[in-house]
Formats: sequence, structure tokens, C-alpha cells
Amino acid sequence: MCLTSFTDYGLRMLMRMASAPDRAFSTAELAGEFGLSRNHLTKIMPRLAQGAIVATRRGGGGGAMLAHDPSDVTIGAVIRLLEDGQPLVGCFTATGSDCTITGCCRLKARLHSAQAAFLANPDQSSLAESVPRHRMQDPGNRPRTSRRSCIRPRTAR
Repeated sequence: MCLTSFTDYGLRMLMRMASAPDRAFSTAELAGEFGLSRNHLTKIMPRLAQGAIVATRRGGGGGAMLAHDPSDVTIGAVIRLLEDGQPLVGCFTATGSDCTITGCCRLKARLHSAQAAFLANPDQSSLAESVPRHRMQDPGNRPRTSRRSCIRPRTAR
């Protein structure tokens, strides 16, 4: 199973917010911390807000904050929210696919089962449990020259 970068980045954003749950974060700030595209994170934030994972405010002092205590948000719920519309295989789509063995295929049920098993573990983990052991420092409390955090951006392989 492979998660999309959309979900990967969304989880990173939420882990950072969980490290300082009482403060608002802008997408520009999060993008800067992780070295990611602000435009990409700007597409993720509304999905998190629609799913009631974060609450957003516009204007000065605005940004996004967790809508719930981090211990009440399961990683599985976040993955389901952000992966919605990304089928594991073509025949899982609402319109199906042009597979010639639809109707007699016995693999589809096994793949559904595998997908459920894949999400069973993250369903047992909360966002609070996913915050790095060494809490990330609030950028306001560290020297401006340091942009590092405990979560590192992906590097090309």
C-alpha cells in the first residue's frame, strides 16, 4: 500500500500542529518548515477543515489549529479523509474499470481485506502518539537562522 504525497504532507502538517496545539499555523509557515510547496499545502488544508480535523481563521492572527485534542484524532481517520477518491486499484472506483474479469475476479475481495488490514493499525494510533518524542520547537522560541524540525522533508531517492 502506498499513501499519496497529499496524505504524507497532511500528516506532517498535523503532527506539527499537534506539537503546539494551542497555536495557529499558516500554510506558508508549515511549507517553510518542511521545505514544501505552499500551493500544495494550501490544497490540503481545506480538506482537513472539511473533515473537521482543523479549524481555520482568516486574517491577522489567523491560520489553522487542531479542532480536537490530538489524542482524539486517529491516524486512520486522517488517512481515510485524505486518501478519499484514491482507489487502491481501478476496479475500486465508483465507475469501475474496463477490467475484463470483473464479475469472476476473486482478487477484489482480498484487496479490500488487505486495505482494511492496512488501516487497522493506524486506527489504533492517535495524532498525539505520532508527535516526535523530542517535541518540535515553536519557531518563535528558536533562533531565526534555524529552520530545522524533527520532521524532515522527503529527499529524492
